[in-house]
Amino acid sequence: MGQNKKIKIAIVGVGNCAASLLQGIDYYRHNKHEGAQYLGLMNYNLGGYLPDDIEVVAAFDIDKRKVGKRVDQAIYAPPNCVFPIKTAIGKINVPVKMGHILDGFSNHMKNYPPHRTFIPADETPVDVADELQKSKADILLNYLPVGSEQATRFYAECCLSTGVSLINCMPAFIVSDPIWAKRFSDKNIPCIGDDIKAQIGATIIHRTLAKLFSDRGVKVDRTYQLNTGGNTDFLNMLNRERLKSKKISKTQAVQSQLNPPLEEENIHIGPSDYVPWQNDNKICFIRMEGRSFGGVPMNIELRLSVEDSPNSAGVAIDAIRCCQLARERKIGGSLISISAFTMKHPPQQFSDTDAKQLVKKFIDGIIER
Repeated sequence: MGQNKKIKIAIVGVGNCAASLLQGIDYYRHNKHEGAQYLGLMNYNLGGYLPDDIEVVAAFDIDKRKVGKRVDQAIYAPPNCVFPIKTAIGKINVPVKMGHILDGFSNHMKNYPPHRTFIPADETPVDVADELQKSKADILLNYLPVGSEQATRFYAECCLSTGVSLINCMPAFIVSDPIWAKRFSDKNIPCIGDDIKAQIGATIIHRTLAKLFSDRGVKVDRTYQLNTGGNTDFLNMLNRERLKSKKISKTQAVQSQLNPPLEEENIHIGPSDYVPWQNDNKICFIRMEGRSFGGVPMNIELRLSVEDSPNSAGVAIDAIRCCQLARERKIGGSLISISAFTMKHPPQQFSDTDAKQLVKKFIDGIIER
């Protein structure tokens, strides 16, 4: 399984996350020395697929500095600002096509310097469904900005009309929505989502602490998670109207580990501010207050500094390969195990330890999804 076969992916949004993913794939392609399989990967060989079995066959963006360029050039164009896993990657002879803007661009971003924000191209959007068919893509990765609800639904419809799988890496609820999930199931198209969970990021650390408190009998009274960053994701999220689904996704990810969940006024999780010079570095502050044995108060504070987009890529690379396994096995609809392991707002929440075991069983063919 997976021998000498490529997983053909299409990407919507050739931003920082896509840049890190493609740089990482190229890195592992050229670093197959002993021990490489243990460096930064949860699974080097997943069901017979290695990282470099992933191949980009189509890409869509709206920025004039990216549209028309080859993908390997576009990932280095502004406003991308990722930590460079590689300063150049091998040629990818796939041009970035003009996507559909819809609500994928927030007007407030026009007020910032060009190297920090999007510059929409003045071009006619392509027929996305037609491009997906011509490229013979297996899977579409959605890397649209937070708040792109209409645009996400548009690209999901394109997947449904072409038989292409969807990995929804942003917080618009598709895979976790029973109505959308049924539509993918009815057409026997596997999908994974929603809202990608970093390899070691704010959400998974906060979830782990919440589970630890609960397992050790400490009553959590209140908690917050505050995040700052300097990439276009954080700039986009200065428009608080775009944050509704993001806050729901991040909050439920933590609440799912608490029994009982906290009252709304006692939990605050969400993006906090945009600090341009941080670029793709994300700073997270977590505080948890609780009561332990005998009602004695205790608290914990944590500061995390991490490069945001490589953190996402380390998870996406497994989601892509699991999705391809489902396609080979003719399994359609929401993939429960890998969604729970890699996404903040999956169809069904599990502890991260349990989700990891479920993914292993899925890879081994012990469970269907």
